[in-house]
Amino acid sequence: MLNTQVTTLPYDDMYEALIEAHQGLSTEQSHVMNARLVLLLSNHIGDLAVLKQAYQLARGQDAAASQQPQAGKRAITPVAPTHAA
Repeated sequence: MLNTQVTTLPYDDMYEALIEAHQGLSTEQSHVMNARLVLLLSNHIGDLAVLKQAYQLARGQDAAASQQPQAGKRAITPVAPTHAA
């Protein structure tokens, strides 16, 4: 089960580190970095059910609602951070 409870992690520091990691990257490089980061963290989690739940929540969907077929719907292009130039 995906843990969505608030923890005592330093969220501001984590966000700042993520933004710094994107500094100087082109939009394409930023997208590649995000994809690699998702794959690395997915490998660390190692549980497909947890990953699927996280993907659904990241899309803004309730887990139950997202079980409905998405046929005919096109994927959107990810949005790069505004600082990536």
